[in-house]
Amino acid sequence: MNGRPSRSFNQWDILMFPFSKEKRHPAVIISNDEACQNPDVEEVNALLCTSAKVNRPAKATEEILDEADGLDWKTMVRCDKIHLLSKAQFQERKGTVTDERRHFIARKIVEALRLPIHRV
Repeated sequence: MNGRPSRSFNQWDILMFPFSKEKRHPAVIISNDEACQNPDVEEVNALLCTSAKVNRPAKATEEILDEADGLDWKTMVRCDKIHLLSKAQFQERKGTVTDERRHFIARKIVEALRLPIHRV
């Protein structure tokens, strides 16, 4: 599963990315598969992941990922900030978010950004 991405990856894949401020961290791809696989689309939306080696519970805007998702240890994915990242800069693939956690992450994005999901 590890190795350099072929620049073809999918929604919910976890890849390493050299963030300028936060340095090298995993990122969860949230753009749809069509955008991920389209060579004419140069950037995708992703969420920053940070190490959770400190023993603390996840914040309301975070979800916990771990070995089940392909990571080496417990990692927090921040659901309150969406990054637009260059496909060309992604590094090795670490894994894929489990089906169950995809639902939790999507819900936390909606909650954190206060996106309306129901018509009034």
